[in-house]
Amino acid sequence: MADNPLGRPYRVLRHSDYRLLWSAEVLSMIGSQIQKIAVTWQVYELTEDAFKLGLLGLCRFVPVILFGIAGGVMADRGDRRRTLMMAQSLLLLLSMILALLTITGSITLLAIYGITVLTATVEGVSNPTRQALIPLLVPKSEFPAASTMNILAMNVSMVVGPAIGGVILATLGVGAAYLVDAFSFTAVIASVLLMKTRPPRIHVSMGGFAAAIEGLRFLRTTPVLLGVMGADFVATLFGACTTLMPIFADDILDVGPRGLGLLLSAPAAGAVIVASSLSLFRLPDRAGRGIMASIVVYGACLVGFGLSRNFALSLLLLAGSGAADVLSATLRHAARNLLTPDELRGRVASVHRTLAGGGPQLGDFRAGVAASMIGAGPAVAIGGLATVLSAMAISAVLPAISRYRFSDPAEPRSVAGPEPTVESAGS
Repeated sequence: MADNPLGRPYRVLRHSDYRLLWSAEVLSMIGSQIQKIAVTWQVYELTEDAFKLGLLGLCRFVPVILFGIAGGVMADRGDRRRTLMMAQSLLLLLSMILALLTITGSITLLAIYGITVLTATVEGVSNPTRQALIPLLVPKSEFPAASTMNILAMNVSMVVGPAIGGVILATLGVGAAYLVDAFSFTAVIASVLLMKTRPPRIHVSMGGFAAAIEGLRFLRTTPVLLGVMGADFVATLFGACTTLMPIFADDILDVGPRGLGLLLSAPAAGAVIVASSLSLFRLPDRAGRGIMASIVVYGACLVGFGLSRNFALSLLLLAGSGAADVLSATLRHAARNLLTPDELRGRVASVHRTLAGGGPQLGDFRAGVAASMIGAGPAVAIGGLATVLSAMAISAVLPAISRYRFSDPAEPRSVAGPEPTVESAGS
């Protein structure tokens, strides 16, 4: 049927504007992954300190918590195309500053932390704006398909980006990695300029605080959506370990910067396999049960990785964690797009990002503190066990999550309050 939300996702690429933005996002996200591996390696080279690596996670977490919902309010105001271009331009500028400071030998730990905070703040506007724009480029019946393809793009970038980043670090250095990231943002800017679609400009008449409260009120009345977001936050809080990868590469597995690129790419490699399969076949109807089962598998793989001292086994376990994570993420994003009305998309996406993005960033800080006390391996293994136990507890407390199906979602609805007015967007 044409309106089947579980159709084959790859067909959504027939919409030219969506295909244009999707392709640009692949390139941009590859650049962002290159930057992340470069920042992590540079901090480790400067300090060789697990706690200071963990501070990178805190620098990314604080802006998400403080400004995450505000970014969603901005995404729901005015022309989303213009907002996205401005945010991408600022991210390009920040990457250029990192590159220049590194190439001139002026880089400091404080500068890295400061630019990391600013980057996370701007991403708090860029990400929900992009997520709110995408459903305006495809029919409603294809929202789950677009979500699946977005997850595939993200995970392709997480395979390719760290692998390329590891090679760049080993051959050209950190400064070159930052330059590559800076130029990657031009792809999204160009794609937005080339779009034929002019999505409507949504004017939210209420104040920023009231608009934020409206988004939170909607989530409170949609317990399945809020529940799966909360479950993901807890899982990533306990399961995050990205900033510890230089320690695993250098001290535990003895594989150096090239091995670091492979360790960071391994979760995404598993994710790409699953995401590619999901792009060819219909999504499973039992979305809630699939999300919670995926979180359990994710945590179990991290337990094994924390205990492993074999490089090949470590890569396999990380790939398993990525495969489980991408299934959970795909089902979550599809549910969010089906259940959220258009006028609230930016705000709900920002809450989703606050939880889904804030969890791993705070988790990286937690992992860094734990690793400084008990070692990187035990810290990851204990975090994985906590992830498994948390998922089981949430499933028991909120059985409605496991009962949720795509085939009978509630229709997107507005919450009480003034209706937004729609204006035609200019070019």
